Amino acid sequence: MAALLIDVSTKPTLEGDLVRLRPLDGNDTDAMAAILDDPQVRILTGSVTSSAQARERFVPDEDFRKWYASRPDQVDRLDLAIVERKSAELAGEIVLNELDRENRTANLRILIGSRWQGRGLGTEAVRLLTSYALTEVGLREVTLVVLATNPRAHRVYEKIGYRTVRTVPGATTFDGAPVDEIEMSLRIGES
Repeated sequence: MAALLIDVSTKPTLEGDLVRLRPLDGNDTDAMAAILDDPQVRILTGSVTSSAQARERFVPDEDFRKWYASRPDQVDRLDLAIVERKSAELAGEIVLNELDRENRTANLRILIGSRWQGRGLGTEAVRLLTSYALTEVGLREVTLVVLATNPRAHRVYEKIGYRTVRTVPGATTFDGAPVDEIEMSLRIGES
């Protein structure tokens, strides 16, 4: 049986009340570097494994710049900028990656700068992209992983309709202590 056409090569702009999701590109490099320079952002996303590593300055290099410049050309993933509508400032990014066309699934990940956290921007961004993925892209399931040390994000995902699939004890570490990863999923018809 042939897999259904799953297309993420089209880079949409999705409008919400609080955020606009638009294609990420090379012009977003400096703003994303500033967001990633925040130790708390890197800790919450699991980008670092120690407090010392989190405190190190994030300095974008040429590979980082090329990465963002290449986002519009990707056909196997969808990278969108989260822009706060009120200020028109880049607040973070939201991504569909790990696309599995045969099983019609993809992984979602999100990163919001500390300055924009707690305002509902992340909640709206996840809702918008999840809805787009399940209705327009043709996916039947969106998955994600959240660290047990990020209960606020876990609550947001549950509020949207994501359900815990399993918890992987000690899947990663932070400052030498084990940190559980919570795998979550939302399927068509569950939201």
